[in-house]
Amino acid sequence: MDRLGIKGRVALVTGAAQGIGEAVARAFAELGAFVAVMDKNADGLHRLVDDLVSGGHHARAFPADVCDRAAVDEMVDWIEDNMGPIEILVNVAGVLRMNPVESFSDEDWAATFAVNATGVFYVCRSVIRYMVPRRAGSIITVGSNAAWVPRMHMSAYAASKAAATMFTKCLGLELARYNIRCNVVSPGSTDTEMQRLMWADENGAQAVIAGSPETFRVGIPLGKLATPSDIADAVVFLASDRAGHITMHDLRVDGGATLGA
Repeated sequence: MDRLGIKGRVALVTGAAQGIGEAVARAFAELGAFVAVMDKNADGLHRLVDDLVSGGHHARAFPADVCDRAAVDEMVDWIEDNMGPIEILVNVAGVLRMNPVESFSDEDWAATFAVNATGVFYVCRSVIRYMVPRRAGSIITVGSNAAWVPRMHMSAYAASKAAATMFTKCLGLELARYNIRCNVVSPGSTDTEMQRLMWADENGAQAVIAGSPETFRVGIPLGKLATPSDIADAVVFLASDRAGHITMHDLRVDGGATLGA
């Protein structure tokens, strides 16, 4: 019995070429979903799809940028016409640009919001054109616990993730009458390439777990980083029938790093 209600559904996952997005795409594919994956990293995307298909799963790659509104609309139209109704959307695509505010460039600020906030808007707007008439669907945005706790040198990232989080909640309020649920999963420090790029040396994981008083950063009470599959499990739950009465919720998967604040 498919108690999650995932099997046979079409799931669109953005930012799927690596990290959390890849883990989410694999989780849905392994549960029998028809997975459409989007990322501007075409090589990584095709490697993922080739691997999934060779394992007997259903997946198709859509190399495109979430910042390209026309490409997003074209992709969504194609999926609806050729793969079936998109019943699950997961917004994972994201970028991280770090610097103190006084030296943060206009270009980095614009690029951060273009992907982390405007990209979420573009994809959601395109998908709900089809979800609303069907009066069904589940949308999950992967945010960040940085949307809740100030981080030094991460002003653009934290602000853009806060924007995406509140946008998703507002969308959930507007779409509740159509039985479309919109939720957020907010990871903390997760063992991904993006996380590793912030480490100064091979002891980076332990430094993150321990915290940093000089930057007012609490450590991780559970004493470990999240894995991409930890985040994917939370996404799958919120997308599934087991979460049928949950909407506008922000599920933080951060090992307690925000202390429940």
